[in-house]
Amino acid sequence: MRTAALPAAVTTALAAALVLVPPAAGGARAASPAEAPGGHPTVQLSKKEAGKGGTLTVTGRGWRPKALLTLLICGQNMIGGTNTCANGDGRAVTTDAHGAFRRRLPVAEPPKPCPCVVHVATVTGATAAADAAFTVAGHPVAPLPKERTGGRLAVLSPPRLAGSSGLLTWFGAPPQRELTVTVGNLGSAPARDPVFQVGTSHGVFAPQWEEQQWRGTVPPGKKAQVRLPVELAAGAHGDYLVSLRYGGKVLAEQPWGVGRPWGVTLFWVLLCVVVPTAVFRIGMAVVDRVRPRRPAGHARPRSRTRRTTPAGDRAALPWFTPDTAPSTTTSTERPTSKGSA
Repeated sequence: MRTAALPAAVTTALAAALVLVPPAAGGARAASPAEAPGGHPTVQLSKKEAGKGGTLTVTGRGWRPKALLTLLICGQNMIGGTNTCANGDGRAVTTDAHGAFRRRLPVAEPPKPCPCVVHVATVTGATAAADAAFTVAGHPVAPLPKERTGGRLAVLSPPRLAGSSGLLTWFGAPPQRELTVTVGNLGSAPARDPVFQVGTSHGVFAPQWEEQQWRGTVPPGKKAQVRLPVELAAGAHGDYLVSLRYGGKVLAEQPWGVGRPWGVTLFWVLLCVVVPTAVFRIGMAVVDRVRPRRPAGHARPRSRTRRTTPAGDRAALPWFTPDTAPSTTTSTERPTSKGSA
């Protein structure tokens, strides 16, 4: 993969982005209420320590109004993403018109050891997240794992989805695209073969993450173009959101509008028309085959309607045959003349 040195303007932008990037996973902290007026999301806990089976109250300020949030208790300061969280015991909450919320959260043991945090993040819309340090009493504590690479990657340009849908997609095949982003290394060590997480979400559902390793190295202060394949389920349609995550942080999001597979609809319409017609034809053929036949010498019943025929073409009466019918012109006896004895 070709890399190039960042120009001075890009370097300045990277430095500004580095200042705005949330603290590393190892430095998770409880947000201060003083940050709320500035528009930064904050999280506060009613208690800093509790055992499994207990509850705590989580409050927040500075969030987007009417936003849907998820609340989770995570181990290892959530370095490994939501895989370190007690997802089954999480809760959801919607902020009010002022961007504040209050929600009770049951205390559960995360799948990873502490140090633990209460992680609050948005589900839809612009990405926002905040963590507050929390101790699960009786849960194991272990040192944080070392980072696999020393590089810190940031997205330098808006992501884009390359590719188009073909004829098979019109008939329900899985839609496919290629997510292309330009990333820069903000760290002091090279990022070798970084492992990204590509997630796709639909509506209010959480993203379905899939790990993909990019083969290449991004030296410190350099940038590279990363291409990762994205694929949805067969028959998927509607508005989707493609997210790119690295090191537990979401780097970029790109909306994706997927058209409806009208070929599948056309197939079912034709099926509803063709199948009944075929069944009707088969049924009529079966009825015609099993219907009893008339005997060969059986005469069809004579019609009751009388047909008018000309006077000269009248048929002989049925009780006379042509040989025995009386003649009207010949007679065996000669007529007697008048006056004869």
